[in-house]
Amino acid sequence: MFNLPRSTEVDKIIPKNAFDAFTNTKQKKAIAEKLLRIKWIHKLSSDTTNLKGRELEEIQVFDIELKEKTDIKDLLVLINKAIPYPIIFIVRFEELLYLSTSPKHINPNKENSTVIDYTFNSGWINKNEFNFTIELKNSLDWVYNKFCEQFSVTKVETSNLTDLVKVQKSNDALRKEIEKLKSAIPQCKQFNKKVELNMRLKALQAIIMNSN
Repeated sequence: MFNLPRSTEVDKIIPKNAFDAFTNTKQKKAIAEKLLRIKWIHKLSSDTTNLKGRELEEIQVFDIELKEKTDIKDLLVLINKAIPYPIIFIVRFEELLYLSTSPKHINPNKENSTVIDYTFNSGWINKNEFNFTIELKNSLDWVYNKFCEQFSVTKVETSNLTDLVKVQKSNDALRKEIEKLKSAIPQCKQFNKKVELNMRLKALQAIIMNSN
């Protein structure tokens, strides 16, 4: 789907029990009931792309086919924690799909596990409307950073993943506060307090608008 070179192709089915060491009984059942197939379709590394990375050694692309249209964010977390490299997930059900990827780092207290820093999700789209790209140039760090930027509602260019994640978390916090204010204002009985909340709301909305 990303028009990547043949050198990056893996095309390997991953057994659903491959993640048993990272799951409990309930999670194993969810994997068996919700996932039809997990396929490792691409590996982006210095060997397959001639690109190197300072922070990243590899980027994996997984294709996950579902038995029904359902939320599997919790299962993607499990898979992410089991694999030390960033994974671009293509989650599919019939003609629909969504993308998900999570910048992460190795857990300093658990060598064979990772800590997720942030998760980017596209939301469900028709496969005919798919317009995400992976551009292979400069470095693997640059490739993954530019891929993650495509999920951002705020059109911002960052030089690295750390800065991008900081921007996203900041915007998420702003949007969350805006929603809280929208709920609080109609319930506020004190006129002065209501004016204060409205001013705060307009200020936050202006910040969001100026960043888009």
